Amino acid sequence: MKGLTLNCMDRKSEAYDLVRQGLKNDLKSHVCWHVYGLLYRSDREYREAIKCYRNALKIDPDNIEILRDLSLLQAQMRDLSGFVETRQQLLTLKPNHRMNWIGFAVAHDLNSNISKAIEILEAYEGTLEDDYPPDNERCEHGEMLLYKVSLLEKCGLFERALEELHKKESKIVDKLAYKEQEVSLLLKLGHLEEGEKLYRALLSMNPDNYRYYEGLQKCVGLYSEKGHYSPDEIDRLDALYKSLGQQYKWSSAVKRIPLDFLQGDQFQEAAENYIRPLLTKGVPSLFSDLSPLYNHPGKADILEQLILELEHSIKTTGQYPGKVEKEPPSTLLWTLFLLAQHYDRRGQYEIALSKIDEAIEHTPTVIDLYSVKSRILKHAGDLAAAAAFSDEARCMDLADRYINSESVKRMLQADQVALAEKTAVLFTKDGDQHNNLHDMQCMWYELASGESYFRQGDLGRALKKFLAVEKHYADITEDQFDFHSYCLRKMTLRTYVEMLTFQDRLHSHVYFHKAAAGAIRCYIKLYDSPTKSTAEENDDMSKLLPSQKKKMRQKQRKAEARAKKEAEEKNEESSTGGVSKSGKRHVKPVDPDPRGEKLLQVEDPLLEATKYLKLLQKNSPDSLETHLLSFELNMRKQKILLAFQAMKQLLRLDAEHPDSHRCLIKFFHKVGSMNAPVTDSEKLIWSVLEAERPTISQLHEKSLFVANNSFLENHKDSLMHRAAFAEMLYILDPNRKAEAVKFIEESTNDLAPRNGALGPVKEWKLKDCVAVHKLLGTVLVDQDAALRWKARCAEYFPYSTYFEGGHSSASPNSVLNQFCKNSENGSSNHSGDVQNSESIISNGKLEAFKKLTI
Repeated sequence: MKGLTLNCMDRKSEAYDLVRQGLKNDLKSHVCWHVYGLLYRSDREYREAIKCYRNALKIDPDNIEILRDLSLLQAQMRDLSGFVETRQQLLTLKPNHRMNWIGFAVAHDLNSNISKAIEILEAYEGTLEDDYPPDNERCEHGEMLLYKVSLLEKCGLFERALEELHKKESKIVDKLAYKEQEVSLLLKLGHLEEGEKLYRALLSMNPDNYRYYEGLQKCVGLYSEKGHYSPDEIDRLDALYKSLGQQYKWSSAVKRIPLDFLQGDQFQEAAENYIRPLLTKGVPSLFSDLSPLYNHPGKADILEQLILELEHSIKTTGQYPGKVEKEPPSTLLWTLFLLAQHYDRRGQYEIALSKIDEAIEHTPTVIDLYSVKSRILKHAGDLAAAAAFSDEARCMDLADRYINSESVKRMLQADQVALAEKTAVLFTKDGDQHNNLHDMQCMWYELASGESYFRQGDLGRALKKFLAVEKHYADITEDQFDFHSYCLRKMTLRTYVEMLTFQDRLHSHVYFHKAAAGAIRCYIKLYDSPTKSTAEENDDMSKLLPSQKKKMRQKQRKAEARAKKEAEEKNEESSTGGVSKSGKRHVKPVDPDPRGEKLLQVEDPLLEATKYLKLLQKNSPDSLETHLLSFELNMRKQKILLAFQAMKQLLRLDAEHPDSHRCLIKFFHKVGSMNAPVTDSEKLIWSVLEAERPTISQLHEKSLFVANNSFLENHKDSLMHRAAFAEMLYILDPNRKAEAVKFIEESTNDLAPRNGALGPVKEWKLKDCVAVHKLLGTVLVDQDAALRWKARCAEYFPYSTYFEGGHSSASPNSVLNQFCKNSENGSSNHSGDVQNSESIISNGKLEAFKKLTI
């Protein structure tokens, strides 16, 4: 018991020693084994805790406390067969306890034995009296009945589920869930008329629920998952939504949904009726609402023409076309705002910037204008100017957390990490503010920081940020533990099972994928260019002159002193800030490795990377990036069959992707250059490859040169495919380097097809051109060609700082560069004090608002 107490006091080693001592004194004490399991459980060593509980149960097999603790751990570790056995044991020992019945049923449900779970729930209902439940347990009992109906639905027993639902209607408190469950069953049974009536009843309760409209369309036979409808179906759908629009005039969903299926003039009319009132009202999120329509062929062109007509009419007459009423001045502002975002989406950044500048000139106090200008500049490639304008927006409302976060994100994209940290901590608690960001699980910030550090070559800090995100996911997995008992007690069974299903696919979330991929890239880069060891550094020092050695040591001492001082200051801040009401100080331990240097001191970086790769392969098997990383990793590890497996997965997902082609050619070029097999294992690998090669259609009875040429024939107009062809040509025959470079330079940036829309848009994307520039400079190693490419792309992307375009902040005389100098973004006051907001220099357009107080 003393060990248990010390464990709660965070004296772990003493606690373990005492409990082990207790076990030595009495190895057959179930209490000692139980406490030993509790210690392991507190340290998240669940498998060891389960072993301890099982040892305790050998001594006292009917101990309910130990059985309950064991069942919680089995649910956490998904030992479902063991979970079923333990819950059955608990039910046998205490059959008059409701939680034991429910727990046993849920265990069978999780173990995919749904029919048995239904039998258990029916047996439990047989033990209840007719007047059950009492008033204070009606909600819990109703939840159990809905859970039982959902189990019947899972089994495919729709008739029986519907009958059960109608039979127990009076005992179910949640009437909305009752109706949604009923209509779901009616739809599956094909009772479409009854389903239609019920969906219309649900729409009268909530006319903005998109799922209800989808269900209603299914009931009337007008639903398509891919959104493809015949002209007759479109007319019927249009009539349906017009009748619904008469009933629910204030619903936005009933006006927005028809825009997805209407075409041509019908779409133009509906879009105009939808957009006009929202522009008058001034809804900043209008473009976000309309953006899915840009994936529909031809609709973006109609929207462009429509918005330009509205803009022209408002500018000339002050009213909408065909209307007598004058529009308020703000309507023009929001029309320009929408147009700027439209041109940004279509890649016409110069027109987008002119429209947003016109809107800012019209009303310079609207914060959203600066945020959107920042976004346009980011897309155009001027990250420094984007950060400056987002900071301008932030300074206009220092109390808005979202704008603060957006500003931080822009700064991190521009690699202004120190400034981003100062800005981010304005919305954290006093004390150890950087730890607060970690405690709040602010994953977008850690991912953006990690990517920025990676771009700057600081692998230690980048790894630290990526692994922090991975730890958050471990914490989220851990957080489900408390719900295993809580949900059974409160009877929130449907939500509990959904939560467990979500936890099982937790690591397929996009943030985890980004963090794991970032960590793998760091380890691969560390393997390719390892950090110098102490011995190597000493060798380098010995080669220096005495005066150079002295300077180097002085620099090292200063850097160490600075790091030590920063750590002490952080420690003091955390200790002074972390005082509770009772007067006790909650001092958090200082981070012993703030720069991530210890993370870089791994013996085998590829082994560390493999741990995260396995998680990606398990949870993101349909991602190209997963298999690209697998290919790169296994080629470095000389794991030929695993690399071949990754290459086949790439061909399965997208055989025409440039990266898939690169991996295909690289792999067989590498195999072709290997020595003849000698050992049995090498011969086996060789035989597998010989058997598999004919199955790959791209290489069927072809040489690698022919396969490379045929790949080009299929994609000769695509820049990235031409770049992939040129790179592989150079790898297959380094003597043809000049030909490969010439082939890239002969690529033409044609106009993208626009269906008659206004304004030219080129096909090349900025990120693709950057990738080609890096290819010319680092892989093909032709600096003259890289310079020519840079000059050419500077004309196509005049706002790109990477290519030093004429309008970018990299140009010394650009307007954006002048803005950056004037605003002194890097030295802005980030104290968060509104009274000091005067010290933040304006861009010249907000002079009248310098003394604005909030």
